[in-house]
Amino acid sequence: MSYVTHLESAIDGTHLPHGELQTLHEGRPLWVRYDLEAVAAAMTKESVAKRDPTMWRYQELLPVDDDTKIASLGEGMTPLLRCERLGAALGLNDLWVKDESQLPTGSFKSRGLAMAVSRANELGVKSVAIPTAGNAGGAMAAYAARVGLDAYVFMPADTPIVNQYEAAYYGAEAFLVDGLITDCGAIVRDGTPHMGWFDVSTLKEPYRIEGKKTMGLELAEQSDWSLPDVILYPTGGGTGLIGMWKAFAELAEIGWLADERRPRMVSCQSDGCAPISTAWSKGERFAEPFPDAATAASGLRVPAAVGDFMILDAVNESGGQARDCPEAFLLAWARRASALEGIAFAPETGACIGVLEMLVEEKAIDPDERVVIFNTGAAQKYVEVIGAEPLSTLPDPVDWAAFSASTT
Repeated sequence: MSYVTHLESAIDGTHLPHGELQTLHEGRPLWVRYDLEAVAAAMTKESVAKRDPTMWRYQELLPVDDDTKIASLGEGMTPLLRCERLGAALGLNDLWVKDESQLPTGSFKSRGLAMAVSRANELGVKSVAIPTAGNAGGAMAAYAARVGLDAYVFMPADTPIVNQYEAAYYGAEAFLVDGLITDCGAIVRDGTPHMGWFDVSTLKEPYRIEGKKTMGLELAEQSDWSLPDVILYPTGGGTGLIGMWKAFAELAEIGWLADERRPRMVSCQSDGCAPISTAWSKGERFAEPFPDAATAASGLRVPAAVGDFMILDAVNESGGQARDCPEAFLLAWARRASALEGIAFAPETGACIGVLEMLVEEKAIDPDERVVIFNTGAAQKYVEVIGAEPLSTLPDPVDWAAFSASTT
């Protein structure tokens, strides 16, 4: 049994029942609310520590009522890795990366889609649909296959090829669309009454946030319930940043955090698609759609986020920032960081590193502060990007003197 009491409109506080399928209220997302007093009485740090190392270990703070309906591929816990070499390159002494690339479908989308598909399955849904610019489509297809739901995936025609293939490989009906993720979203919206599928778009159902918030729960547990000073998060739809900020509030409410400190949340985008950072720089709570969105980081190419105000509220409440990295630096930083640390940094994470470099230079981050970057996906899923530079061809026979000179 879950401890959910109700769903709550993020825009006006209206309460809605948890036991029925819900999407948006007044065109805006819903929060899942819990009886946190009951959670605190039922859940202890010691009991959690003895559970399987997956995101489902935090079951009292998750919305699934019937665990036989869970769609799981063993997601979590992802490693929290200290990055001394990358930190030194940036002038930081305490830099860490939470590496979400090691989740079952190769990205953080495993968390949100595992939860959304589980709740859809629990509520009797037979068919799900999603617009995606990258990893979400494959994740939804995998989890839908896990519990036998029909899946429909709609992607921009220039979506990374691995993302295209994996959705179909998991048995989804996958389609390419001439346009952006917003155009794909319009197709899902228009098709829903005709096809009877349930739309699991970012924040258009309440439960992807609850899956993504487990990033924050894990980070707190891995840090002995003491949170870092700064978190940098690559922001497209922003569900993970919103979810983590919610997780920290819930942990504080049940008395699990070691102190009152909260991280400064930094939303990171590319200047090729920067609706959130543009709104933040203007002091606005809602973001205008970003024109002519274009970036090599497909997960950041979200020109209009339905949860824009939720992202900006979290950033501002935390004392953080919403910034964008020059597109030209994004891939260079992802490659350099991968070479320094041996972590498969996704292009989206390159935006975080580029923004971090700027914040250090501006002295907005102290060299001794504890900083955590989220690597939200595996570089291997972006073969068009990581294969952009051709490899050298060795002559036969090899002139080893020339070879040595060329590589030193």
